[in-house]
Amino acid sequence: MGALMTLDLPADSPLLGLPWIITFGPLGDLDEWEPVVCGPYERPHALALAEAVVADEQLVAVVEPLLPALSPDEIRGEIAAAQVAAEDEARQVEGADLYGDFEDVIDEELDAAADEAGHGEPAEPPDEAEVRDGFTRIAALLTAK
Repeated sequence: MGALMTLDLPADSPLLGLPWIITFGPLGDLDEWEPVVCGPYERPHALALAEAVVADEQLVAVVEPLLPALSPDEIRGEIAAAQVAAEDEARQVEGADLYGDFEDVIDEELDAAADEAGHGEPAEPPDEAEVRDGFTRIAALLTAK
C-alpha cells in the first residue's frame, strides 16, 4: 500500500473549485524514476484516482490544486503568498508548547478527516465518462478566468 498526500482545506476554501493534479512518485529511496504528473481533474476525481492507484502499489501520490496563473506577476504573487504562509507556519511551530496536547489535536483532525472522507472508506474511482465530463468543466473554468 502506498501513501496519498493532499492539502487539508476548510469546506469553504476557494482552492476546492480549482483543477487538481496528481503527482505519482516512488515511495522509498530505493526506487529512482521521474515522477508522473496526471490531470487536471476535479478534486474528488483526483483523490479517488490517486487512492485507487496507491491502494495496490508502493507509490506516493500528491494531490494538489493547479493554479491557473495568467502572467509572471500572478505567479510571483502566488510564490510570495506561499513564502509568507511558510514563514507564519514556522513561527507557529517555534512558538508552540513542546509538550502541548498534540495527541488530542491529531485525534480530532483524524476524526474530522475520516468523517469528511466517508469514515475512511476508499472512494470509487470515476469512470472515463465522468473524468471527461470533469475535463469539460475544467476547460470552462480555465477559459472563463
